[in-house]
Amino acid sequence: MTPKAFAALMDRAYTEMRPWTEVEIEATLSMPHVVFPTAERGGLIARIVAGECEILSIATDPDAQRQGVATGLLNRLVTMAAEQAADRIFLDVAARNHAARAFYDRHGFSRLGMRRSYYTLRDGSKDDALLLVRSLRPAAAQAPVT
Repeated sequence: MTPKAFAALMDRAYTEMRPWTEVEIEATLSMPHVVFPTAERGGLIARIVAGECEILSIATDPDAQRQGVATGLLNRLVTMAAEQAADRIFLDVAARNHAARAFYDRHGFSRLGMRRSYYTLRDGSKDDALLLVRSLRPAAAQAPVT
């Protein structure tokens, strides 16, 4: 998927959020440690570095939502991050994006914090960002040794 195609997809998928522009996507993809797994009707931009992975953007064509596209992209990212020895995945999600929050909850993410008035919406208003995290380590490896 090209940056232009992903920008167009984001424009369709992000009904309230301001979508990224083609220029913003190109600039992000040119940064070190950035990965861009894509599917026919979706894409995900993330950065994997220093034992951590951060999801920067994910979008699925509205006509393909709830058909496993985002789950497939997330699963590919989990594999990529694990192969690069990342311990966890972080992301921000808009507080009012209940569908995305439910998606991340189903995939093992938990709330770590909040950034107030982080997102600018299409109408110019602001929304809080919830910081979510998912561990990539097996549960046994997370438990402290006693």
